[in-house]
Amino acid sequence: MNLFTAAETAANYSTAGAAKAKLPIPKMLLLGILAGMMIGFPACVTNMATYGIDNNSLVRMISGLLFAFGLGMVVIGGAELFTGNTLISISVLDKKASLAGMLRNWIFVYVGNFIGSMLVAFICAQFGWLSAGSNALAAASMRVAVGKMTMPFQNAFFMGILCNILVTLGVLLSLSGKDGISRFIGAWAPVMFFVVCGFNHSIADMTYCMLGLFAKGNAAYVEAAQAAGVAVENLTWGNYFLGNMIPVTLGNIVGGVAVGFTYWFAFLRGAKK
Repeated sequence: MNLFTAAETAANYSTAGAAKAKLPIPKMLLLGILAGMMIGFPACVTNMATYGIDNNSLVRMISGLLFAFGLGMVVIGGAELFTGNTLISISVLDKKASLAGMLRNWIFVYVGNFIGSMLVAFICAQFGWLSAGSNALAAASMRVAVGKMTMPFQNAFFMGILCNILVTLGVLLSLSGKDGISRFIGAWAPVMFFVVCGFNHSIADMTYCMLGLFAKGNAAYVEAAQAAGVAVENLTWGNYFLGNMIPVTLGNIVGGVAVGFTYWFAFLRGAKK
């Protein structure tokens, strides 16, 4: 067959996750920055592709179709993405990696993802990209950011869980393929589902939210957003961390570890015996 079985995929990831947990810190940071940018670019693509559309269902459909290529870029490109790396829990449960090694990877990859996302958002906000459509793109991007920062904590948390169940399944489905097309489609479909559903991905939300935060520093963008009815006063770093980053990240961890535990329990637990 041109694919690995679920058991083989779980075993392969257990070995790969152990290697991820032992990466040198500079490499984790650099590959984390790369992944942050690889997820940041599709976030920009979806904003650009949909800023002139009012139908929310159509916006989600287009966004899902386009954004979902990001995970395939990460997996095929060998970058390090925090949400996918919650699957290192498989390696820990399989006793191939330590808990400390997994947490070390999560911390430095998350920091790298944040830097990469911030670079994309800052450049786009500061050098004219958001001025498309007579600043309509800026207004739409700020609206998206406000929506993500003002969700109730519990909503953001549980939407984060559902999101990373799909993301980590996408990683595993991608790794089950033996050729590039299979791996891309395996990563693409679950990610497309979470975007269409409107679930929350902490690393994607970094770019979405920081586009709005950096746009707030431009008076013309603020004026366009206010004219469009965007509550720009909600665009604060406090709302970003408390309303989005913390609950979504925690939810992503729970969802990813749940998938990791399920694959370990179903396919690896007692396998050596």
